[in-house]
Amino acid sequence: MDQIIECVPNFSEGNNPETIRQITEVIQSVDKVRLIDVDAGKATNRTVVTFVGPPAAVCEAAFLAVQKAAQLIDMRTHKGAHPRFGATDVLPLVPVKGISMEETASLARQLAQRIGEELHIPVYCYENAAFEEKRKNLANCRSGEYEGLSQKLSQPEWKPDFGPALFNEKVAKSGATAVSARNFLVAYNINLNTTSTRWANAIAFDIREKGRVKREGHPLTGKPLKDANGQPVFQPGLLKGVKGIGWYIEEYGIAQLSFNITDINQTTIHQTFEAACQRAEVRGIRVTGSELVGVVPLQAMLDAGRHFLHKQRRSAGVSDEELIKIAVKSLGLDELGPFDPEKKIIEYLIEDPVSNQLVNSSVRNFIENTASESPAPGGGSASACMGAMGAALGVMVANLSAHKRGWDEQWEIFAQWAEKGKAYQDQLLQLVDEDANAFNAILSAFQLPKNTEHEKRHRQDAIQNATRYAIEVPLKVMQLSYQSMEVMKVMADLGNPNSISDVGVGAIAARAAVMGAALNVRINANEFSDKNYIDSILNIVTEIITKTNQLEEEILTIVYRQMQS
Repeated sequence: MDQIIECVPNFSEGNNPETIRQITEVIQSVDKVRLIDVDAGKATNRTVVTFVGPPAAVCEAAFLAVQKAAQLIDMRTHKGAHPRFGATDVLPLVPVKGISMEETASLARQLAQRIGEELHIPVYCYENAAFEEKRKNLANCRSGEYEGLSQKLSQPEWKPDFGPALFNEKVAKSGATAVSARNFLVAYNINLNTTSTRWANAIAFDIREKGRVKREGHPLTGKPLKDANGQPVFQPGLLKGVKGIGWYIEEYGIAQLSFNITDINQTTIHQTFEAACQRAEVRGIRVTGSELVGVVPLQAMLDAGRHFLHKQRRSAGVSDEELIKIAVKSLGLDELGPFDPEKKIIEYLIEDPVSNQLVNSSVRNFIENTASESPAPGGGSASACMGAMGAALGVMVANLSAHKRGWDEQWEIFAQWAEKGKAYQDQLLQLVDEDANAFNAILSAFQLPKNTEHEKRHRQDAIQNATRYAIEVPLKVMQLSYQSMEVMKVMADLGNPNSISDVGVGAIAARAAVMGAALNVRINANEFSDKNYIDSILNIVTEIITKTNQLEEEILTIVYRQMQS
């Protein structure tokens, strides 16, 4: 699976467009990095930049941006309303797709080390990248701000994690930088059919994690309660990881709830929307729609689509496009303006137009491409495509069964099978291109130079690595195609009898995918040097074929019986 991370550095310059341009220019110079947003604030004298891409590319762009900022920004003359202690003040990395928080934190620490060692800038690691508890909080790391940095660096307990612990002339100019790994933050506004900021705030306080101040007597006008230290006591709100207020938007003539969801793994967009609907209704107010400020991960939209389909007692085993459409309509994301997934979903923003070109081509183009004199796509890609088609037929029958009149009590069972089959379908589709890539990797390895002993060894290692990859891809096609047949088996037993022939075709396609992929495994196995590994792989191949043939026979027996009844 492709990995994607986001970087949101904050630079201590918000008034000089040329400085901002030069910083963003070096970010854009890195291949595969996509600059999403540049938000300059004059009062804060601070610019927030957002860019995304593969981890290595994003980290390289981040390093270059820090380097450029240190060259252009002089902290000795910096003034601004926002807390800060460096030219690049904060540098958070955010996992978006195919990468864990632990992996992202490791990347953040590696980036911090490189900044400290190569650019000689003091670096503090915070949040998930922190090395100690007290440094998790950015406010602690940045306490004293730039004006107190000289004293901070002299304190042993605040020695930087990387870089110099000395306020020399270079550090006086660049200041320090705080590097972190944190969860994705979603800026999300919810529209109300009122102009009352007071009511909007009341709803926001119900929902946000911080909640509202506890009061004696009347909850709105009573005397605020305070703790032993004289600080206000808060009644927590409904949702964790959510910050929020209410405000009036003159442009639209409505009040809004303005939320920052700081961890969408903990609290989702649709949970926030549902909570707003419920708390608004209590006050006689209606939620009319919402808007996403900035971008959002694809998974958040897919999860929202599934949530609302389940509420409708409908199967969510449908295309990503359909799930996004349901999410947009259910959340009212198009109320104030068009919602364009290509511009609002991170994965679509950075999608390489030439990637996955086989699965994105028309059926005719795919077949004609396969028939051409080019050796790829070949039997491996065709097998993966057959497997995906077989899984899709199982999904179709599950969806038809979930929505069949009179079968309402069983909808959830069929919906679960549809979603399971859709997962097999998606993985097999991905392998259509991956098999072609595996073949091309072998060709590239054979084309490596072999003039010296070192080149020969390197070439041979590359050939073996590519061959192993070309074995494992069709093996994965076999495994997924066989596993997808469990959907066909259940649909043969329980599914809509009007679609029983589709179940049979799905099973036949899945078996064809298994047998075709097995041929690819075997032909590539002949070229691999580790015979123990090959023996174990071929044993797996034989086992999958045996199980597949048995399962296909069971499914077709049921299909023929159903067709004759």
